[in-house]
Amino acid sequence: MPLIDITASSDFESQLAKKQYAVVHFWASWCPPCADMDKFLLQLESQLNNDNLQFLRVEAEQVSDITEKCAVESVPAFAFFNQYGKVQVAKVEGASPPIVAKQVQQLLSLPSAASTTTTTTITNAQQQQHRPAIDFKSLINRSPIMAFIKGSPSAPKCGFSNKLITLLQENKIQFDYFDILTDNEVREGLKKYSNWPTYPQLYSKGRLIGGLDVVKELAEDGSLMEELDIDPLNQLPLEEKLKQLTHKAPVMLFMKGNPSAPKCGFSSKIVQLLQSEGVAFDSFDILTDNEVREGLKKYSNWPTYPQLYSNGQLVGGLDVVKELIESGEFKEALE
Repeated sequence: MPLIDITASSDFESQLAKKQYAVVHFWASWCPPCADMDKFLLQLESQLNNDNLQFLRVEAEQVSDITEKCAVESVPAFAFFNQYGKVQVAKVEGASPPIVAKQVQQLLSLPSAASTTTTTTITNAQQQQHRPAIDFKSLINRSPIMAFIKGSPSAPKCGFSNKLITLLQENKIQFDYFDILTDNEVREGLKKYSNWPTYPQLYSKGRLIGGLDVVKELAEDGSLMEELDIDPLNQLPLEEKLKQLTHKAPVMLFMKGNPSAPKCGFSSKIVQLLQSEGVAFDSFDILTDNEVREGLKKYSNWPTYPQLYSNGQLVGGLDVVKELIESGEFKEALE
């Protein structure tokens, strides 16, 4: 059966109480060894076939209260529970199937009265043998805006991280985050990779923006959105975004591709018609933004592309434009 995912503390306690023994895998989506260890745990579960044992998963950064409670500082990590979740008897940090398998065997042989907690931590040398080098480039590019903080946005674990999160939220900036307290190798390695010695650190499309002081200065002088390379339109509710886009120029064409490189025959033909009529227009490539592509159909009640607008009002698609030109009413329709 698949590993059981835990998404909240209440689920964690209730799930642990279901069976006498439990192995909990603390993982992260950016960490390839975690996926390998999932496969190993599934094989181990199948081999043992023990009705008193269950295997759980906790995404370390997303459910940080459980991570902290189990004293997990890096991923992958494994916590071992006895007495229906009442006692954490061991912890293993690192991607080492032999050590995890040995600890599971020890767990199953423990008497029910066991009450001591021990910690088995793989040495740095062992971790290097089993864990590939961290791909920092992929990690900082995991989301367009990445914040490396202590704790999580809902539970920051230092004042600087808290202030950075508050600034981002006040400016309605969507971001992903990484809790550097969950992985010491990332915590130390990123300092060298970015040549920035402290946390928090903020990245935009893989480019280091800086720490709290830099972000504060950018927010205060009004250049934060520009520095993060965020289009202010993308921060608006969809209807307001569409309204502003349709009013962006006196004549706006929503098409596939752009006038110099149309990506469908209908878009190409309407561009040719507008150019032959000497109409100055701006354009928006609906292939670059699926939200606009789908939203504009409802906004205009027009199901296809291209769509032509004049002063924010829909004129129509290719067939309408052709008919207006043939009847001599096109310029009047634009006015």
